[in-house]
Amino acid sequence: MVPFTIATGTMHFAQNMFIRIHTDGGIIGVGECSAFPMIAGETQNTCYELAKDFAELWKGKDALNIEERLNELHLFIAGNYTAKSAFDMALYDIAAKQAQQPLYKFLGGEKRELESDLTIGIDTAENMATAAKEFVRNGVTMIKVKLGKKVDADVERIKQIRNAVGEKTILRIDANQGWNYEDAVSALQQLAKYDIQFCEQPMRKYNDELLPQLCELSPIPVMADESVFTHHDAERIIRNKAATYINIKFAKSGGINEAIKINAVAEKNGMSCMLGSMLESRLALTANVHFAMANKNIKFFDLDTCLLGQLKDPVIGGVKYNGMFLELDDAIGIGADVDDVYLSDLEQITI
Repeated sequence: MVPFTIATGTMHFAQNMFIRIHTDGGIIGVGECSAFPMIAGETQNTCYELAKDFAELWKGKDALNIEERLNELHLFIAGNYTAKSAFDMALYDIAAKQAQQPLYKFLGGEKRELESDLTIGIDTAENMATAAKEFVRNGVTMIKVKLGKKVDADVERIKQIRNAVGEKTILRIDANQGWNYEDAVSALQQLAKYDIQFCEQPMRKYNDELLPQLCELSPIPVMADESVFTHHDAERIIRNKAATYINIKFAKSGGINEAIKINAVAEKNGMSCMLGSMLESRLALTANVHFAMANKNIKFFDLDTCLLGQLKDPVIGGVKYNGMFLELDDAIGIGADVDDVYLSDLEQITI
């Protein structure tokens, strides 16, 4: 893939893992996770090693008892939610296939219109403005801009982008924990005049106790991302009035099961959520779209992962982009798989 830069580092390639779980009933569940080391603390290699242990743990067990299977993973090892998310996804694929339903229907949802933003990684203000202008020319209506460097440079980035795209394009910003408290206050107050929809994760998660006062001082709504891995984190953020919105990501939370719980906590408290992604292929993207279809409290969509410079698309079936809109068919389960010819050249193991 094309290198992708955020405040905490650059990803030079997607660190993804794909799994298949075979049941004795002949159903095959598929799952994918996308490791993003500087956010979730996992790599492709750590996910692969843990996957071997997880597979041994589940052999001969009931694939339809999702809560029990996932609890076994949590008891086996703390955290490591990215690796767990692939296994979670495969279980939901199996359950929906067993029920002969598309996953969104199995989750209690129905089809609705989903439009994603498109993200610009950190670069010079000039290059980012040029990219933004090209996005709009190609029909993009919402742009997410990565920031989190020096405040003056970040303000200049947004100034040039807003000038390039005009007033109608929705701009969202994501600092990926890049600012300290003082810089976050300064940046958000200066950026407000450029009509910013929200700012994701302005500070390091260890500064969460400062979020309530930042929210009071910021004219731009704050969205918690790295501060919310689990529904317990969501409860804490909401209790402390530390954000306006929450960003849910499978690779950060452990998959669909925990994402359901985070969204339920937010919805109960009148807080809308965004569904985000790392650098997944269209397989995990398809699972994301099924989840979004089933949860109307997910109001914002950052599901551009397959448009960020991936060099190959080995996925068969699954969600398709129509411009920035995401469209599903009614195949049962997740409705996607990965081409075996593509997989044949990759490192793999059967447990």
